[in-house]
Amino acid sequence: MRLFGRREKNEHRILREFARRGADELQPEYHRATPECPEPARWSMYDSMTAEAEVLEFLRSVVITTKPKLIVETGSFMGVSTLWLAEGVRQNGFGGIVSCELDPQVFAVAKQRIEASGLQQWIQLRNQSSLELEVAGPIDLLFSDSDLPVREQEVRRFLPLMNPHGLILMHDASSHLKVVREAALRLEQEGLISTVLLPTPRGLVMAQKRAGRL
Repeated sequence: MRLFGRREKNEHRILREFARRGADELQPEYHRATPECPEPARWSMYDSMTAEAEVLEFLRSVVITTKPKLIVETGSFMGVSTLWLAEGVRQNGFGGIVSCELDPQVFAVAKQRIEASGLQQWIQLRNQSSLELEVAGPIDLLFSDSDLPVREQEVRRFLPLMNPHGLILMHDASSHLKVVREAALRLEQEGLISTVLLPTPRGLVMAQKRAGRL
């Protein structure tokens, strides 16, 4: 879509639509069918950037199940997935999330949402690139959901900080989107991680680093 003669970023289009609606609206997932997920409309979504509603449920369940002390999320977008992760942290009663969003306009919306959520104490939101994000580690859960071209770089960057018993989740790993899926399989072929490809509409990699794992 073009706005004032320039192509509007998808993220900004979604922000504009969200501002017009004034609230999140759940709708059927419209990502195209893939061999691994032939009926995507069985899933639900809030928008085309935020993880599917069922994946958000999964994220919260993973946090409650694995009890991570440090969660790193790349690509906060509007903070929806950040808050689902934080709900799991709150239920656990310990731990925290470091989440980053590079786009200042998107970051401002995420910041406002998080400040109004009652979950702010569990979240550090940073307006910077995932490739510049500094965390002390060890990372118990990494949720990679930033720009597609940098996903492989950021996983490689954070891999030395990963708890060998922790989890790496990479969103947008469908066979249609390819980039993230191929990156995860390349990392696996290099012997760096072990992967499971979950058949969701946009695809989700669940992985663990091999070094140091018992």
